[in-house]
Amino acid sequence: MNFSNKLSRIFGKIANKAFPHIIQIFINRLYVYVFKIDMKEFNKPCSYKTLNALFTRKLTKPRKLDAKPFNIISPTDSLIMEQGRLENYKALQIKGMEYSVLPFLGLSDTKDIESIKHYKFINLYLSPKDYHRFHAPCDLEVLEARYFSGRLLPVNKTSLLKNKDLFNINERVVLKVRFSYNQEIAYYVAVGALNVGKMRFNFDERIKTNASLGDAIYTYENCFLKAGDEVGMFEMGSTIVLIANVLFVKKEQDVVRMGEELALLNKSV
Repeated sequence: MNFSNKLSRIFGKIANKAFPHIIQIFINRLYVYVFKIDMKEFNKPCSYKTLNALFTRKLTKPRKLDAKPFNIISPTDSLIMEQGRLENYKALQIKGMEYSVLPFLGLSDTKDIESIKHYKFINLYLSPKDYHRFHAPCDLEVLEARYFSGRLLPVNKTSLLKNKDLFNINERVVLKVRFSYNQEIAYYVAVGALNVGKMRFNFDERIKTNASLGDAIYTYENCFLKAGDEVGMFEMGSTIVLIANVLFVKKEQDVVRMGEELALLNKSV
């Protein structure tokens, strides 16, 4: 196990430790203050028994969704780090830093590779201050989940500029999904990062991350999610990458909230 994974496990254990109440209140309030977290949609900082509970906080009431049959909404509260069209099956992790999406997604079948030729990508970066749960961008069916073990390098701007092929190096879970509106295949990827002790997926507890269990593939039948349904959570910030045949309506460096319109889908077939 490399250093970043070990550090993330240690941090995860500390974050899950319930300190004496008065100390925990101080830790939680300090975290909220340092990262300037807006807690209007969440319980008060003093109510969380561990720092991880604060990281993975739930919304106290449903978020308004700008979901329509022909669009996708942002699955996260995040910064659009990069977006664009795949060029020769390459995407940008950040401007000037390309990586191949074929190993990133684990694609080797000729038909699957050809099908994404004209797809677009978007990188949604969750900072330590952000709401850490991720949601379904539209009505969809989960067909497959692929877990790729790897490192847990930071995914902030500095690290993206420094580490070539970071998205192919880091631990990740690739969800192959089918959009209900037009039956097109897309890929929804949760990328691990430093201090992400775990990534959790509500529809399948078998998916274990940062656990030294090796790569794994899970397939599903009748695993349907509605737009806005909670897919899972990061136990600390990270990145969601969407690769799909869509028209994005936001720009890179825009800050988006879960539920906002993010892209338009092609017409139903």
